[in-house]
Amino acid sequence: MSEDLSLRTKINQETARFPWSELLKQFATGTVIAIDADLDLVDIAEAMATDNTTIIAPLLSQGKIAKVSDTQAQAWLEQNLMLWTVVVKPWILVQHRPEA
Repeated sequence: MSEDLSLRTKINQETARFPWSELLKQFATGTVIAIDADLDLVDIAEAMATDNTTIIAPLLSQGKIAKVSDTQAQAWLEQNLMLWTVVVKPWILVQHRPEA
């Protein structure tokens, strides 16, 4: 990847949809973070990559960013959901955006 690409562009290019069933191993390690559907996944990934606590801290306290719970993981597995996914080491950010 070209070094002149912005962080936002790199994150956007690395964002893809994955079936939840393929992320279970990562879930088991505690590295999967759910991002609320009302938020822009790329914006949040960029804020996390740059350690922007001004943006991240309030969202954490509001529960709009949180580790995926066992209950949520089971529901997603039962529904065989595809989730938007991006890696911001050491985290894997996932987001379920219901189809309109």
